[in-house]
Amino acid sequence: MVYLYIGIAGCIGAILRYFISFGLSEQGTIFPYSTLMVNLLGSYLLAFLTTRVFTAFPIPVNYQMAIGTGLIGSFTTFSTLSVETVELFRSNHIGLGVIYMLISLFGGLFMSSLGFTKMSVEE
Repeated sequence: MVYLYIGIAGCIGAILRYFISFGLSEQGTIFPYSTLMVNLLGSYLLAFLTTRVFTAFPIPVNYQMAIGTGLIGSFTTFSTLSVETVELFRSNHIGLGVIYMLISLFGGLFMSSLGFTKMSVEE
């Protein structure tokens, strides 16, 4: 049954990614902003959900897997990042390709670390 949950959540994640990409359409620019934003947001969400939400609330493991693997896994995309980077390189935008890779890697690590961090408000 977990496969069905992951598949349904994966469809939802892919649709969400499409709508966000469509909303952040990159007309007039060669830099893939929409993929970058989706991947950074997904990095944060996966860490936040797995370390804070899933541990604070009694969410069944099947749903946790559906959300983490299905929803967030299909929402983010390493393959698109790879293809867009190669396209930047092939069109002689080497600097933009390197910047894109570095922001994706280090930005994703930074966003994940934010998701792991428990924010406290001191009064």
